[in-house]
Amino acid sequence: MHQSSDLRTPGQSTAGAEPAHGVPGWLIALLAVASGMTVANLYYAQPLLSSLRDVFHVSTATAGLLITLTQVGYVIGMLFLVPLGDRLEKRGLITALLAITTLALAAAGLATDFPMLLAASLISGTTSVVAQILVPFAASLAPDHARGRIVGRVMSGLLTGILLSRTLSSLVSDLAGWRVVYLGSAVLMALLAVALRAALPQHAPTTTVPYVQVLRSTVALVRTHPALLRRGLYQAAMFGAFSAFWTTISYVLTGPHFHYSAVGVGVFALVGAAGAAVAPLAGHWADRGLVRPLTGVALGVAALAFATAGLGRHSVALLALAAIVLDMAVQTTLILGQHTIYQLDHTARARLNSAFIATFFIGGALGSQLGSIAYRAGGWSAVAVLGSALPVLALLHWTTEHRSAGRRPPRDAE
Repeated sequence: MHQSSDLRTPGQSTAGAEPAHGVPGWLIALLAVASGMTVANLYYAQPLLSSLRDVFHVSTATAGLLITLTQVGYVIGMLFLVPLGDRLEKRGLITALLAITTLALAAAGLATDFPMLLAASLISGTTSVVAQILVPFAASLAPDHARGRIVGRVMSGLLTGILLSRTLSSLVSDLAGWRVVYLGSAVLMALLAVALRAALPQHAPTTTVPYVQVLRSTVALVRTHPALLRRGLYQAAMFGAFSAFWTTISYVLTGPHFHYSAVGVGVFALVGAAGAAVAPLAGHWADRGLVRPLTGVALGVAALAFATAGLGRHSVALLALAAIVLDMAVQTTLILGQHTIYQLDHTARARLNSAFIATFFIGGALGSQLGSIAYRAGGWSAVAVLGSALPVLALLHWTTEHRSAGRRPPRDAE
């Protein structure tokens, strides 16, 4: 890829300085850590919903709106900010977005009422899309034969950030209060902005068309590449189930059967981090051409995981097992999906990623809100039914892909 030359200073020899895939290990690690730190902002509130509900005197469904609006903000950022990754120099764009995120998180930490917290969370969710500028950045640096593995490594950092964010949030809130969660993250974002500004190479835009045309071309990509919409819908169903689980599990664990504290909820969330280990494996499977069969397997496994969670609602061991398996399945389909879409047009990876992530985060936002409503209406059993149904619907859609695979170009059929 032409962008990889940006990593070298003039006259620098590459012999012995870089691995066979051409991307320095330190840069992969930095991109992974940065992706995890930024995306974690979307999930800090999940284990705190019970506490925030009581602090601001709102209902369970209203408290769940905090997660929904944060994810809606992420969708807005995916649609209107991430496409700029193809239009602007990426390092400057990343720095500007992290500066806004810092201010929004500081406002959330100083919120005097729930509407202010909602507004600040919406803004921080919108600008936390930095993670989704970094992932296609990594894909652009990688050669074709190693793209799945490198993206998988960066995504393992992103997914670990999602999962560890809940544990960190619980521990910090228990020790110092929920406001310190947001204020501490604001400090981290400021430090990250400085670190990335200093360490990242400049990365030239891949298009010079006006911003409005960039947005229009993003929509056009969905029409041009059927695989993009299909993979987005698969992941929307999976992320909807994922969000329904993690938005409502804190109510179960702090409820009358388990009586967990906020720290207990955080420790439980830690088990889900084990699922991040599958990301590099999923990238390897994608490089070997196993996208379609493993997608079907992952969708089926996710449905079974939620069924297990429903049957084991009084067993923390079964709930933990379900959490690990569900997270592994969701991460597998995510890596497989990104591997597929990054092959569609190498000059439009930021826009492809924008459409893909926006599509499935809509599913995540709906899953969060529907999960809260289902829990209020029918308890954990209703959430389990909802969470099982979503991947089953995606699996039914997957069977139509399987039947039509022979009539579709290999790349778009993945």
